[in-house]
Amino acid sequence: MSKYLVVFLCTLASGLAFPQDLMLEPVAEPGDGKHWALIVAGSRGWFNYRHQADACHAYQIMKKHGIPDERIVVMMYDDIANNRENPTPGIVINRPGGDDVYKGVPKDYTGMDVTPENFLNVLQGNEEAMKNKGSGKVIKSGKNDRVFVNFVDHGATGLVAFPSGLLHAKDLNQAIKSMYEAKKYAQMVFYIEACESGSMFENLLAKDINVFATTASNAKESSYACYFDKKRRTYLGDVYSVKWMEDSDMENLNTETLQKQFKIVKKETNTSHVMEYGDMAISSEPVADFQSGEDFVPFHKEKLPPVELNAVPSEEVPLAILYHSLEDATSESHKESILQQIRDIQDLHESVKTTVKHITALTTNDHVKTEKLISVRHTLLSHDCYMPAVDAFNDKCFNLSENDYALRHLYVLVNLCEERYSSSTIIEAIQKTCA
Repeated sequence: MSKYLVVFLCTLASGLAFPQDLMLEPVAEPGDGKHWALIVAGSRGWFNYRHQADACHAYQIMKKHGIPDERIVVMMYDDIANNRENPTPGIVINRPGGDDVYKGVPKDYTGMDVTPENFLNVLQGNEEAMKNKGSGKVIKSGKNDRVFVNFVDHGATGLVAFPSGLLHAKDLNQAIKSMYEAKKYAQMVFYIEACESGSMFENLLAKDINVFATTASNAKESSYACYFDKKRRTYLGDVYSVKWMEDSDMENLNTETLQKQFKIVKKETNTSHVMEYGDMAISSEPVADFQSGEDFVPFHKEKLPPVELNAVPSEEVPLAILYHSLEDATSESHKESILQQIRDIQDLHESVKTTVKHITALTTNDHVKTEKLISVRHTLLSHDCYMPAVDAFNDKCFNLSENDYALRHLYVLVNLCEERYSSSTIIEAIQKTCA
């Protein structure tokens, strides 16, 4: 591709020379730039083991394929590797019998530094905002550079969760647009693992700002955990994540395109609808342009043996783990303890459903409308109504960072906003219900 764009203002027959001031500046070529990666696991707790395992595996792919640590930023709570429930202290795996993916992972931002605000500041290269926090490392990309962002966690319509706080889709897309306008990348790719993750980009991500995104699910369905491990009593991975990473582990990334990887992952992730958004032209680029260093040389890779997925919806993971534990319990007292934990979770689920229904009833003051709004799913368009309603629900009713089941019911708030109930009316109902 030419590095210069020449403006033709005369016909070929004119024979006039081109004036100097009609020659434009050189066009930024992505191939001239550097490759950057931002990898985030947005959860904590042993039952969420899989998210940090996914993130660590993603780091190993970037590192193994030649992206240096100074251009990889990792954000994760870091409470898994040395957790008291880990039978192999200091080791994290992402598939049964798999290699340790924790060794060597940079601890750029851990614990309560893993926040939506810090994520957006790191992504946008805001070094000043990240002073005295973690490593202080940010994505210092420029107009010629390529950026790869991998986020793994729980999500809901129009948001993804962090250990503390929520990242709204509108805020993410505004940050992306600001980066584009500031020429902070040539091309950028997002891989997002979360329930309803398609809603982070649906009707939001422009097709003309050099960003391509794939998500684990569409805007209205769960993503799935996989690889239950009896020894660790937790799930080791998420279906979409392990499918793209095991593909990257195996393929020649210099010849495989993002579109080919997307199609492979879409076919093999039969638990949810893997989606793509944004600039489809970028999907014809080699995977290596985003998951490898600039001068990466392919190497021989061994094919991984097949492993049963044992996939379950993300919100059902806590119960699924307990049911596995119940099967292995040997004493009556242990069984009763597990059964009580199951009952407690089931009670919490009922509380979520009752709370959401009561909020809806107070908002509509109409029984028929209430039943309808609980049974349908509208597409989120009214972000300015929905965002403050969600924040109020998070503050007053349930901590959404810790309650994936409650996240699954935020679609009702979407419905209320799309039916033109005001955010103030919805928030008033939330405050009365969860006082």
